[in-house]
Amino acid sequence: MKSDKKPDVCVVGLGYIGLPTAAVIARAGCRVLGLDVSQKVVDTINRGEIHIEEVDLDGLVHGVVSRGLLSASTEVAPADVFVIAVPTPFDKDHAPDISYVLSAGRTIAPVLKQGDVIILESTSPVGTTERLRDLIAEMRPDLKIPGLTGEIPDISISYCPERVLPGRILEELTNNDRSIGGITPRCARKALAFYKRFVRGECVTTDARSAEMTKLVENAYRDVNIAFANELSIVADRMGLDVWEVIRLANRHPRVNILSPGPGVGGHCIAVDPWFIVHGAPEETPLIRTARGVNDGKMHHVIAKAEALVEAHPGAKVACLGLAFKANIDDFRESPARFVASRLARRFGERIHIVEPYAAELPIEFTDTGVRQIDIDDALEACDILIVLVDHDVFRVVPLAERANKLVYDTRGIWPDQPRAVRETETALRLVG
Repeated sequence: MKSDKKPDVCVVGLGYIGLPTAAVIARAGCRVLGLDVSQKVVDTINRGEIHIEEVDLDGLVHGVVSRGLLSASTEVAPADVFVIAVPTPFDKDHAPDISYVLSAGRTIAPVLKQGDVIILESTSPVGTTERLRDLIAEMRPDLKIPGLTGEIPDISISYCPERVLPGRILEELTNNDRSIGGITPRCARKALAFYKRFVRGECVTTDARSAEMTKLVENAYRDVNIAFANELSIVADRMGLDVWEVIRLANRHPRVNILSPGPGVGGHCIAVDPWFIVHGAPEETPLIRTARGVNDGKMHHVIAKAEALVEAHPGAKVACLGLAFKANIDDFRESPARFVASRLARRFGERIHIVEPYAAELPIEFTDTGVRQIDIDDALEACDILIVLVDHDVFRVVPLAERANKLVYDTRGIWPDQPRAVRETETALRLVG
């Protein structure tokens, strides 16, 4: 990559991170090719449209596509910088699956040339960047590979995870600090020069393994803290206490900041990344493993309370409010709300109605259950029971007058004024008994 010209960039993977990243890089004046396996995604982007929901992304993508700075394809082409942003899921035993990362490496390897920069952004278990390097070395023996040659390498390979919050991705891609881990210090410097083109936050260089672990630690830290709040909510429920009041008062301590409980933890980061640490050091991670168990167990706690409420009111119509894993986004990956609602749908069928303003249609698991998707106005008019699973803004603003005569199970604490609310303070059976 020459410093006197803006590099051509290839972003592999055009999902929730890849597409915003490609658009932000293109906004900085680089020509960007977005690579994706889905022809539908490619066609959508080439029309200047988007296939995901994210604040201000539609206008940005339309602008950079119309200026010829961003295009999409299913076929790789030579570039100066390759950014890999593909999924890294786990299997049924919580073992990390890096097959998408390695597949991306196989895709770009044939077009690599001297001077190219490869950056892995996908959240990955420690050692993945080295696995990517070894794969490229195997496929391209003609290239001198960093960490495997005693000479000046032909290419550079680094790891640089994103740190973004859905709903604020464009802002945080630009303003958040970045940890850049190189296979060698030279690799890290090459990646640093690239990120400084569009990142205003501080870019800190380190080694690849440390950068990989840093990303996992950040999300495991949050998972453990959420687990404390979720466990506290179950304890408060058992003792007949209002957990929201307890947390509000406890947080007046200058060194206490308890998070808000919910129906569980979702998303592709916090609900997934801690398992990568556990898998890498199973005997040394009892706290992280337990936190994962607490947060997954909270979903079943919510299901049990919701089922008790619905069973206690035969014939009552029920609205489940929200399916996304957090407020004001259309991302349903690992969503506890989706899990809870689908369990209720399978048990109670057509009595259940789903309100999800960020979904054009219901996910596949709701097929043949008899449930219908309705909007919040229809739910307030027709449903007797409201189960709050996501704190979307459109739910928060519903005034008391429109829900005062409803039975409410509020797992997010958005309606503290609800007079008949089933919150974390009392069981459904005690409410109606």
